[in-house]
Amino acid sequence: MAATAATAHTFLHLAAPRNPSAAPTSLLRLPGRRVNHARLTASCSGSGNNNAAGAGTDDLAAFPNPNGILVAPPAAASPSHSPIDVDVATEAELRENGFRSTRRTKLVCTVGPATCGPEELEALAVGGMNVARVNMCHGDREWHRGVIRAVRSLNEEKGFAVAVMMDTEGSEIHMGDLGGAPAAKAEDGEIWTFSVRSFEAPPPERTIHVNYEGFAEDVRVGDELLVDGGMARFEVIEKLGPDVKCRCTDPGLLLPRANLTFWRDGSIVRERNAMLPTISSKDWLDIDFGISEGVDFIAVSFVKSAEVINHLKSYIAARSRGSDIAVIAKIESIDSLKNLEEIIRASDGAMVARGDMGAQIPLEQVPSVQQKIVKLCRQLNKPVIVASQLLESMIEYPTPTRAEVADVSEAVRQRADALMLSGESAMGRYPEKALSVLRSVSIRIEKWWREEKRHEELELKDVSSSFSDKISEEICISAAKMANKLEVDAVFVYTKTGHMASLLSRCRPDCPIFAFTSSTSVRRRLNLQWGLIPFRLSFSDDMESNLNRTFSLLKARGMIQSGDLVIALSDMLQSIQVMNVP
Repeated sequence: MAATAATAHTFLHLAAPRNPSAAPTSLLRLPGRRVNHARLTASCSGSGNNNAAGAGTDDLAAFPNPNGILVAPPAAASPSHSPIDVDVATEAELRENGFRSTRRTKLVCTVGPATCGPEELEALAVGGMNVARVNMCHGDREWHRGVIRAVRSLNEEKGFAVAVMMDTEGSEIHMGDLGGAPAAKAEDGEIWTFSVRSFEAPPPERTIHVNYEGFAEDVRVGDELLVDGGMARFEVIEKLGPDVKCRCTDPGLLLPRANLTFWRDGSIVRERNAMLPTISSKDWLDIDFGISEGVDFIAVSFVKSAEVINHLKSYIAARSRGSDIAVIAKIESIDSLKNLEEIIRASDGAMVARGDMGAQIPLEQVPSVQQKIVKLCRQLNKPVIVASQLLESMIEYPTPTRAEVADVSEAVRQRADALMLSGESAMGRYPEKALSVLRSVSIRIEKWWREEKRHEELELKDVSSSFSDKISEEICISAAKMANKLEVDAVFVYTKTGHMASLLSRCRPDCPIFAFTSSTSVRRRLNLQWGLIPFRLSFSDDMESNLNRTFSLLKARGMIQSGDLVIALSDMLQSIQVMNVP
């Protein structure tokens, strides 16, 4: 025991700066916050040194000015410095509004017919889209390939850092593609036919194909049929061989490939669904496609157990060695809720898919279940996305309902990592306005939270699996507390894998977190996590050199200025430094 303590000894010390002349001579913009460039360091004697990351060669990207026009960045670093990459929309926001006004909650947009063009994608990226989602329920793989490559081109040519998430279809019961129509409207009292027959030509009027062959056999007259979690409701009135005749009791919009559930005597009929595999044969082909296209996230629909997540992660590792593809578990069924903690522990993140979830549990339970999932994900250090029907009315109308704004505000107040648009951005009439609503509400609620000093006392579970990881975890908790008490402008974290940046995000400090990594894929993956502003930057294990180079590059681009107070962390040396920008 004594030997173990000796080899893993940690200590804190205050040291004078290595180069006293580098200390700033000007006062901070906010009074009472100047520090004497002291360095507070926590080190582990067994951590060892790491080799410097390879230098990058990308040119500095263009960025939009406050008027939204793309202009070339100012001449920044000297040729001897490695370039630094940051999303141009985030850079413009930092330059215009400053550290404290940057948005912390991330935004995910589903790409569909309304937003798949290059101009529409760029408009979403300028508007704050952090992750572009492609839904494999709709369109073919060639269409999705075009979207993925358009996003990648947008990143390379315009300087954005938008990540790509592929969402699998799942093997639950759902409708067909409506004969190519973008949507259909079911009116009260209309008779519709749900059939397991396949139609070569467009189906007859008010006829919908169902993908599950046992559908007509399983339903009974009098059952209730819910479309897309209750967006429309039908009553089964007759069964004729492969056809099921239904009367519309709650009118609504029917979308292609919408999920179907049926209820009997007030309870969901789920025996057959429970027997269906989580990942269908089509899903596996889609997953192969996603791996080949290098997507950043794969979201798995209707996850029932942790075993499914572990199996998929093993498959991805075998098919794409060294891949950084993260697996997101969609929590949207009773089975998911029964095995919630083990599923979240196994996954790289979770999505609260409230639409389908609301079709399987009583509606009044959805808000409390959402809060439970968000809290558990944060405790386990897993990013969480709140999705489904956030701004559903904006599919057709330019302004959201006040109830929708309150719903979005609650998700932000719960400190969810990300909010997601589905139909609003995929096929809605006002995708950019919907994204603008999410952005403005997020910024306002986050600002209110900081002004009210609402530092919630959330007990964060120990997520470390080793002593070294425990040190990193404690350093991040301490850094977040220091950042709030000292009211620093930003926290810098140098990370190779993204793990320490993730631990810091979990603590939800008041200031933004600048996460520097040499990996392009890690940078995109960090784009999903709360409060992180990911940069691509080559760096070494010499923190003094890293900070000097970072300060020089960021000051040249107008993103920081002399006197700004920052805390700097590193997952290589496990250190904390507090200083003013020289």
